Amino acid sequence: MSNQSVLFDAPGPRAKILYGIVGTVGVLILLGFAAIVIIALGNPDNSQWAADKWLTLLKPVTWTAYLLPGLWATLSAAVVSIVLAGVLGLLLGLGRLSSITIVNRVCGVLVEFLRAVPVLVMMLFAYYVAIFALGIYGPTATFFGVVTGLTLYNGSVIAELLRSGVESLPKGQREASMAVGMTHTQTLISVLLPQAVTAMLPSLVSQLIVVVKDTALGYMISYSELLRKAQTFATPNANLIPTLMVVAVMFIIINFSLSLLANRLERRLRRSRKGPRVVVTADAVADPTTEPATK
Repeated sequence: MSNQSVLFDAPGPRAKILYGIVGTVGVLILLGFAAIVIIALGNPDNSQWAADKWLTLLKPVTWTAYLLPGLWATLSAAVVSIVLAGVLGLLLGLGRLSSITIVNRVCGVLVEFLRAVPVLVMMLFAYYVAIFALGIYGPTATFFGVVTGLTLYNGSVIAELLRSGVESLPKGQREASMAVGMTHTQTLISVLLPQAVTAMLPSLVSQLIVVVKDTALGYMISYSELLRKAQTFATPNANLIPTLMVVAVMFIIINFSLSLLANRLERRLRRSRKGPRVVVTADAVADPTTEPATK
Protein backbone atom coordinates (compact mmCIF):
# COMPACT_ATOMS: atom_id res chain seq x y z
CA MET A 1 0.00 0.00 0.00
CA SER A 2 1.28 3.45 -0.86
CA ASN A 3 2.32 5.76 1.99
CA GLN A 4 0.81 8.75 0.17
CA SER A 5 -1.88 10.48 2.21
CA VAL A 6 -5.42 10.30 0.90
CA LEU A 7 -6.29 13.66 2.51
CA PHE A 8 -4.35 15.79 0.04
CA ASP A 9 -2.40 15.45 -3.18
CA ALA A 10 1.39 15.26 -3.16
CA PRO A 11 2.88 18.75 -3.72
CA GLY A 12 4.17 19.47 -7.18
CA PRO A 13 7.41 21.29 -8.12
CA ARG A 14 5.91 24.79 -7.76
CA ALA A 15 4.30 23.93 -4.41
CA LYS A 16 7.60 22.58 -3.12
CA ILE A 17 9.36 25.80 -4.12
CA LEU A 18 6.63 27.83 -2.38
CA TYR A 19 6.92 25.72 0.78
CA GLY A 20 10.69 26.21 0.75
CA ILE A 21 10.35 29.99 0.41
CA VAL A 22 7.78 30.22 3.21
CA GLY A 23 9.93 28.04 5.47
CA THR A 24 13.05 30.08 4.79
CA VAL A 25 11.24 33.36 5.47
CA GLY A 26 9.85 31.96 8.71
CA VAL A 27 13.29 30.87 9.89
CA LEU A 28 14.75 34.29 9.05
CA ILE A 29 11.98 36.03 11.01
CA LEU A 30 12.62 33.83 14.03
CA LEU A 31 16.36 34.44 13.83
CA GLY A 32 15.78 38.19 13.58
CA PHE A 33 13.50 38.13 16.61
CA ALA A 34 16.08 36.12 18.56
CA ALA A 35 18.80 38.61 17.59
CA ILE A 36 16.66 41.53 18.81
CA VAL A 37 16.07 39.79 22.15
CA ILE A 38 19.77 38.98 22.57
CA ILE A 39 20.79 42.57 21.82
CA ALA A 40 18.13 43.96 24.17
CA LEU A 41 19.29 41.70 26.99
CA GLY A 42 22.84 42.92 26.43
CA ASN A 43 21.96 46.47 27.49
CA PRO A 44 25.14 47.89 29.14
CA ASP A 45 23.10 49.30 32.05
CA ASN A 46 21.94 45.82 33.12
CA SER A 47 23.43 43.22 30.82
CA GLN A 48 22.03 39.74 31.36
CA TRP A 49 24.99 38.27 29.52
CA ALA A 50 27.59 39.56 31.98
CA ALA A 51 29.85 36.86 33.40
CA ASP A 52 28.96 37.59 37.02
CA LYS A 53 25.27 36.93 36.29
CA TRP A 54 26.12 33.41 35.18
CA LEU A 55 28.89 32.61 37.63
CA THR A 56 26.48 32.84 40.57
CA LEU A 57 24.62 29.87 39.05
CA LEU A 58 27.76 27.75 39.43
CA LYS A 59 27.98 28.21 43.20
CA PRO A 60 27.03 25.06 45.18
CA VAL A 61 24.73 27.04 47.48
CA THR A 62 22.64 28.06 44.46
CA TRP A 63 21.76 24.44 43.83
CA THR A 64 21.58 23.14 47.38
CA ALA A 65 19.46 26.02 48.71
CA TYR A 66 17.34 26.95 45.68
CA LEU A 67 17.28 24.92 42.48
CA LEU A 68 17.49 21.36 43.81
CA PRO A 69 14.87 21.91 46.57
CA GLY A 70 12.62 23.52 43.95
CA LEU A 71 13.16 20.57 41.62
CA TRP A 72 12.33 18.15 44.44
CA ALA A 73 9.12 20.07 45.23
CA THR A 74 8.13 19.99 41.55
CA LEU A 75 8.78 16.28 41.11
CA SER A 76 7.21 15.26 44.43
CA ALA A 77 3.99 17.15 43.63
CA ALA A 78 3.96 15.68 40.12
CA VAL A 79 4.49 12.08 41.28
CA VAL A 80 1.89 12.25 44.06
CA SER A 81 -0.58 13.93 41.69
CA ILE A 82 -0.20 11.39 38.90
CA VAL A 83 -0.61 8.46 41.33
CA LEU A 84 -3.77 9.93 42.86
CA ALA A 85 -5.01 10.98 39.42
CA GLY A 86 -4.53 7.41 38.20
CA VAL A 87 -6.70 6.08 41.03
CA LEU A 88 -9.34 8.78 40.51
CA GLY A 89 -9.28 8.29 36.74
CA LEU A 90 -9.73 4.54 37.13
CA LEU A 91 -12.76 5.01 39.37
CA LEU A 92 -14.33 7.67 37.15
CA GLY A 93 -13.55 5.67 34.02
CA LEU A 94 -15.18 2.55 35.43
CA GLY A 95 -18.13 4.69 36.48
CA ARG A 96 -18.54 6.04 32.97
CA LEU A 97 -18.45 2.48 31.60
CA SER A 98 -20.89 1.18 34.21
CA SER A 99 -24.17 -0.35 33.11
CA ILE A 100 -25.92 1.41 36.02
CA THR A 101 -27.45 4.54 34.51
CA ILE A 102 -27.20 6.80 37.56
CA VAL A 103 -23.52 5.92 38.14
CA ASN A 104 -22.74 6.43 34.47
CA ARG A 105 -24.35 9.86 34.33
CA VAL A 106 -22.94 11.14 37.63
CA CYS A 107 -19.42 10.13 36.64
CA GLY A 108 -19.94 11.68 33.21
CA VAL A 109 -20.98 15.00 34.74
CA LEU A 110 -17.99 14.95 37.11
CA VAL A 111 -15.53 14.22 34.31
CA GLU A 112 -16.88 16.96 32.05
CA PHE A 113 -16.96 19.47 34.94
CA LEU A 114 -13.39 18.73 36.06
CA ARG A 115 -12.12 18.91 32.49
CA ALA A 116 -13.80 22.27 31.95
CA VAL A 117 -12.47 24.03 35.07
CA PRO A 118 -8.92 25.48 34.71
CA VAL A 119 -6.25 23.80 36.81
CA LEU A 120 -5.30 27.09 38.49
CA VAL A 121 -8.89 27.65 39.66
CA MET A 122 -8.97 24.19 41.25
CA MET A 123 -5.60 24.83 42.91
CA LEU A 124 -6.82 28.11 44.39
CA PHE A 125 -10.08 26.55 45.56
CA ALA A 126 -8.30 23.60 47.21
CA TYR A 127 -5.75 25.95 48.79
CA TYR A 128 -8.42 28.11 50.43
CA VAL A 129 -10.40 25.02 51.47
CA ALA A 130 -7.27 23.78 53.22
CA ILE A 131 -6.89 27.09 55.07
CA PHE A 132 -10.47 27.97 55.98
CA ALA A 133 -12.13 24.55 56.20
CA LEU A 134 -9.37 22.12 57.18
CA GLY A 135 -7.19 24.43 59.24
CA ILE A 136 -4.05 23.60 57.25
CA TYR A 137 -1.48 26.38 56.82
CA GLY A 138 1.98 27.00 55.41
CA PRO A 139 3.79 24.67 52.99
CA THR A 140 1.33 21.86 53.70
CA ALA A 141 -1.58 23.99 52.47
CA THR A 142 0.23 24.96 49.27
CA PHE A 143 1.22 21.34 48.61
CA PHE A 144 -2.37 20.26 49.24
CA GLY A 145 -3.66 22.90 46.81
CA VAL A 146 -1.24 21.94 44.02
CA VAL A 147 -1.75 18.19 44.38
CA THR A 148 -5.55 18.47 44.64
CA GLY A 149 -5.85 20.69 41.57
CA LEU A 150 -3.59 18.48 39.47
CA THR A 151 -5.29 15.30 40.72
CA LEU A 152 -8.81 16.45 39.90
CA TYR A 153 -8.00 17.72 36.41
CA ASN A 154 -5.70 14.89 35.32
CA GLY A 155 -7.97 12.29 36.92
CA SER A 156 -10.74 13.41 34.58
CA VAL A 157 -8.38 13.24 31.60
CA ILE A 158 -7.25 9.73 32.52
CA ALA A 159 -10.90 8.70 32.91
CA GLU A 160 -11.57 9.80 29.34
CA LEU A 161 -8.45 7.99 28.12
CA LEU A 162 -9.64 4.83 29.84
CA ARG A 163 -13.17 5.12 28.45
CA SER A 164 -11.97 5.75 24.91
CA GLY A 165 -9.43 2.91 25.21
CA VAL A 166 -12.11 0.41 26.22
CA GLU A 167 -14.58 1.58 23.58
CA SER A 168 -11.92 1.36 20.85
CA LEU A 169 -11.46 -2.38 21.44
CA PRO A 170 -13.18 -4.77 19.00
CA LYS A 171 -16.80 -5.44 19.95
CA GLY A 172 -16.25 -9.14 19.31
CA GLN A 173 -14.30 -9.44 22.57
CA ARG A 174 -17.25 -8.18 24.59
CA GLU A 175 -19.66 -10.44 22.69
CA ALA A 176 -17.41 -13.46 23.15
CA SER A 177 -17.14 -12.83 26.88
CA MET A 178 -20.90 -12.52 27.18
CA ALA A 179 -21.31 -15.74 25.19
CA VAL A 180 -19.29 -17.76 27.74
CA GLY A 181 -21.46 -16.46 30.58
CA MET A 182 -19.43 -13.50 31.89
CA THR A 183 -21.31 -10.49 33.24
CA HIS A 184 -20.78 -6.92 32.07
CA THR A 185 -18.61 -6.15 35.10
CA GLN A 186 -16.55 -9.32 34.73
CA THR A 187 -16.00 -8.59 31.03
CA LEU A 188 -14.97 -5.03 31.76
CA ILE A 189 -12.51 -5.85 34.56
CA SER A 190 -11.07 -9.16 33.31
CA VAL A 191 -11.03 -8.71 29.53
CA LEU A 192 -11.38 -5.11 28.37
CA LEU A 193 -9.73 -3.08 31.11
CA PRO A 194 -6.29 -4.79 31.04
CA GLN A 195 -6.06 -4.28 27.28
CA ALA A 196 -7.16 -0.65 27.53
CA VAL A 197 -4.64 0.13 30.28
CA THR A 198 -1.83 -1.47 28.28
CA ALA A 199 -2.79 0.48 25.17
CA MET A 200 -3.00 3.79 27.03
CA LEU A 201 0.37 3.50 28.83
CA PRO A 202 2.14 5.84 26.36
CA SER A 203 -0.65 8.40 26.79
CA LEU A 204 -0.34 8.13 30.58
CA VAL A 205 3.39 8.83 30.40
CA SER A 206 2.71 11.78 28.10
CA GLN A 207 0.15 13.06 30.62
CA LEU A 208 2.89 12.98 33.26
CA ILE A 209 4.72 15.58 31.16
CA VAL A 210 1.67 17.83 31.42
CA VAL A 211 1.58 17.32 35.19
CA VAL A 212 5.25 18.28 35.57
CA LYS A 213 4.71 21.49 33.62
CA ASP A 214 1.48 22.37 35.42
CA THR A 215 3.20 22.25 38.80
CA ALA A 216 4.57 25.68 37.87
CA LEU A 217 1.04 27.02 38.44
CA GLY A 218 1.66 26.43 42.13
CA TYR A 219 3.65 29.65 41.98
CA MET A 220 0.33 31.50 42.32
CA ILE A 221 -0.36 30.00 45.75
CA SER A 222 3.25 30.38 46.96
CA TYR A 223 4.19 26.74 46.49
CA SER A 224 8.00 26.49 46.54
CA GLU A 225 8.35 24.68 43.22
CA LEU A 226 11.23 25.14 40.81
CA LEU A 227 10.02 28.36 39.18
CA ARG A 228 9.35 30.13 42.49
CA LYS A 229 12.68 29.03 43.95
CA ALA A 230 14.40 30.31 40.81
CA GLN A 231 12.80 33.74 41.16
CA THR A 232 13.64 33.85 44.86
CA PHE A 233 17.27 33.26 43.95
CA ALA A 234 17.36 35.60 40.94
CA THR A 235 15.71 38.65 42.51
CA PRO A 236 18.63 39.73 44.79
CA ASN A 237 21.21 38.70 42.17
CA ALA A 238 19.48 40.56 39.29
CA ASN A 239 20.01 37.62 36.94
CA LEU A 240 16.45 36.52 36.24
CA ILE A 241 17.01 35.73 32.55
CA PRO A 242 20.04 33.43 33.07
CA THR A 243 18.24 31.68 35.94
CA LEU A 244 15.10 31.13 33.88
CA MET A 245 17.21 29.74 31.05
CA VAL A 246 18.74 27.19 33.42
CA VAL A 247 15.29 26.29 34.75
CA ALA A 248 14.01 25.91 31.18
CA VAL A 249 16.86 23.51 30.39
CA MET A 250 15.99 21.48 33.51
CA PHE A 251 12.35 21.21 32.42
CA ILE A 252 13.39 20.29 28.88
CA ILE A 253 15.63 17.48 30.14
CA ILE A 254 12.88 16.06 32.37
CA ASN A 255 10.13 16.28 29.77
CA PHE A 256 12.34 15.03 26.94
CA SER A 257 13.26 11.99 29.04
CA LEU A 258 9.57 11.30 29.66
CA SER A 259 8.86 11.69 25.94
CA LEU A 260 11.55 9.14 25.13
CA LEU A 261 10.00 6.79 27.69
CA ALA A 262 6.56 7.23 26.12
CA ASN A 263 7.94 6.56 22.62
CA ARG A 264 9.79 3.47 23.84
CA LEU A 265 6.66 2.11 25.48
CA GLU A 266 4.67 2.73 22.32
CA ARG A 267 7.21 0.91 20.14
CA ARG A 268 7.33 -2.00 22.57
CA LEU A 269 3.54 -2.27 22.63
CA ARG A 270 3.42 -2.24 18.83
CA ARG A 271 5.91 -5.10 18.67
CA SER A 272 4.00 -7.09 21.28
CA ARG A 273 0.73 -6.68 19.35
CA LYS A 274 2.28 -8.12 16.20
CA GLY A 275 3.03 -11.44 17.91
CA PRO A 276 5.19 -14.22 16.47
CA ARG A 277 5.52 -14.39 12.74
CA VAL A 278 4.52 -17.71 11.16
CA VAL A 279 6.71 -19.03 8.36
CA VAL A 280 5.25 -21.78 6.16
CA THR A 281 7.97 -23.92 4.63
CA ALA A 282 7.82 -26.21 1.64
CA ASP A 283 7.93 -29.28 3.90
CA ALA A 284 4.88 -28.03 5.79
CA VAL A 285 2.97 -27.64 2.54
CA ALA A 286 3.93 -31.15 1.44
CA ASP A 287 3.12 -32.67 4.85
CA PRO A 288 0.06 -31.05 6.50
CA THR A 289 0.98 -32.62 9.86
CA THR A 290 4.16 -30.50 10.05
CA GLU A 291 3.81 -27.47 12.34
CA PRO A 292 4.84 -24.13 10.78
CA ALA A 293 7.93 -22.46 12.19
CA THR A 294 7.63 -19.23 14.15
CA LYS A 295 10.03 -16.32 14.52
